[in-house]
Amino acid sequence: MEIVRILLPLVLVCGIAVFVVMRMIHKTKKGTLGKKKSKSAQNLLDSLIPIGMVIGCVVAILLSIFFPISLPSIFSLGAGIGLLFGYFAYEVYSKNKKVSHS
Repeated sequence: MEIVRILLPLVLVCGIAVFVVMRMIHKTKKGTLGKKKSKSAQNLLDSLIPIGMVIGCVVAILLSIFFPISLPSIFSLGAGIGLLFGYFAYEVYSKNKKVSHS
């Protein structure tokens, strides 16, 4: 049981990382990576995934204060979940809004 508690966060985070990397590779090959017109909007778009990871780590550290979960396990889970949420934020923010003219 102890081995499962040690390996489960690693397996989950590895699965999340492989998913995000494979999706980004697919988007690169297809040529559908998000592009914004202004430089500041593009910088924000490019930094959503790392910001998500940092926020995930901060939340994980705060949770480790209140719950009896080891810091390395919760820290890796926080980074992985932050990576996933950062990717989803990237997907949402990179969508081009089409304006319909009536």
